[in-house]
Amino acid sequence: MWYDQYPYDCRMEWGRRGAREAAERGDIVIVIDVLSFSSTVVSALSQGAIIYPYPPNLDGKEYADQLGAEYILGRAEAAKMGKATLSPVSFTEEHANKKYVLTSLNGAFCTWLASRVPALLIGSLLNASSVAAVANKLRQETNKPITVIACGEQWMNGLEDEDTLRPSVEDYIGAGAILSYLRGSKSPEAEVCIGAFLQSKDRLRDLIFECGSGRELRGKGFEHDVIHCSQLNVYQTVPMLDKGHFVMAN
Repeated sequence: MWYDQYPYDCRMEWGRRGAREAAERGDIVIVIDVLSFSSTVVSALSQGAIIYPYPPNLDGKEYADQLGAEYILGRAEAAKMGKATLSPVSFTEEHANKKYVLTSLNGAFCTWLASRVPALLIGSLLNASSVAAVANKLRQETNKPITVIACGEQWMNGLEDEDTLRPSVEDYIGAGAILSYLRGSKSPEAEVCIGAFLQSKDRLRDLIFECGSGRELRGKGFEHDVIHCSQLNVYQTVPMLDKGHFVMAN
């Protein structure tokens, strides 16, 4: 009870545990994973693709077969085959009305954990003001608080006694962007997060380009992903989870 940020209307949490706690409270949830799950979902839906999120510890290929969907492979493997990937820039109008199962260690996992909530939205820098507008409307209709989940990253090769969550700059700034557009009282955690965004908003591209996650993706040859995901408010697309897949929120 001490950590649930009660009685504030707008809250900020990290990772899988934060997603589960928000779901247990029955909050409106906004999942943000800038590099790249949430940015990919926003970009894919803007092209008309149908995305089913799925956690990586379950058999996504079998799930895709059941749905008659394509299971999205890793960036490098899929890029060689000319297929849609976790890379947001891989989706084009050619993917419209086609089903895809998208898995990831962070964004997809947090979405799965928080799926049973009044409303689950996907946020990113790309759609920050638009997703906040939808969340504001939902809060007014349901009188439920809003929790923004910054998914973060996972440390690789963690030891048995270590926490594998790696809080990430890009998700913290992205969460702050969304929170800055939300109406209602803000928890201290949310206020500090907003401050980080406001301090950074004029340097988003440079900061995300040079942060650890950005450097990792660039090192793997996906510089265009980093540049694309660093843009603020370029889409009005707001994905909402409905019956296992994302639809456009009204």
